[in-house]
Amino acid sequence: MVSRLAFALPHLKLCPPGAVRCLAGFVLLSLVACGGGGSVIYAYLQGADLGVGASLHGSLPFPASNAWNTDISAAPVDANSDALIASIGVSRGLHPDFGAGLYEGAPIGIPYVVVSGTQPKVAITFTDYGDESDPGPYPVPANAPIEGRMADGSAFGGDRHVLVIDRDANRLYEMGNAHPQTDGSWQASGGAVFHLDSDTVRPGAQPGWTSADAAGLPIFPGLVRYDEAATGVIRHALRFTVNSSRSAYVPPATHWASGNTSANLPPMGMRARLKASFVIPANFSTESKAILQSLKTYGMLVADNGSDWFITGAPDERWNNDKLLSELGSVKGASFEVVRMDGLVTP
Repeated sequence: MVSRLAFALPHLKLCPPGAVRCLAGFVLLSLVACGGGGSVIYAYLQGADLGVGASLHGSLPFPASNAWNTDISAAPVDANSDALIASIGVSRGLHPDFGAGLYEGAPIGIPYVVVSGTQPKVAITFTDYGDESDPGPYPVPANAPIEGRMADGSAFGGDRHVLVIDRDANRLYEMGNAHPQTDGSWQASGGAVFHLDSDTVRPGAQPGWTSADAAGLPIFPGLVRYDEAATGVIRHALRFTVNSSRSAYVPPATHWASGNTSANLPPMGMRARLKASFVIPANFSTESKAILQSLKTYGMLVADNGSDWFITGAPDERWNNDKLLSELGSVKGASFEVVRMDGLVTP
């Protein structure tokens, strides 16, 4: 039988269905898309490794048709693109909000952990956004990595995101301001559960709901990960932050986080794209070239309020911080444009 991986991919060359898995006594044939940087498997994460920062081995959250995985290189430019880009900064360069080592005592970036279907689920108590959260229990390990956790064990604050992927169930669990409790449960300001094998990414959510992200988006699909970048190809959109946003959102976002109604400010979910005319320097590192090409092909979505042009990724000791900072930093806001915003939701 052909699995749910067999999506219609007319624009991609298909490999022979040679990946054979035995599951519950039957054979599952996995169709994968081929191209530079190896194969990619959409909406099926059972081939991922386990652990913190684990490799997904070419697997991507959501079907190929999902907004995160859609090629928007030929999509029309928004009529207000120039003003929107100007509000973020035309002379300011990109900044990698991820890397190797520590910054102010903590790993650089948002960590994640991949667990199996046998990971016990624990109770989750929501303190702030329970009415916009997907109820627990969640399969969160007691030692799950927390964004901003200090290497020396000292107290820390910040967003304290926790991202857990259940590879066997194809589910993503995300929490913000997360705190482990002595009984094994967790406390968080809010949480969301995303279905990685469907375009109905969060079946229980309502328009206007937040998530662990201000935009109501999942965080993990937009992270820059070393295991992808090192192949030379990233096949999905990225996420970034802006200092000032508008009280509006555009799909796939579902929530805004501002009281400013100016049409010249970016709404949550706005997609910025590196212009086709930008020439990616041949002497850039493989990782930087992969990031920049993904910004041409898939763009990046405004996902939260923060520093302008900060691109989010996962920490990894293999990143070369100096190259990331110098190479990405040389790419200025003037090299970007805004993809036309269809379906904009305003107050």
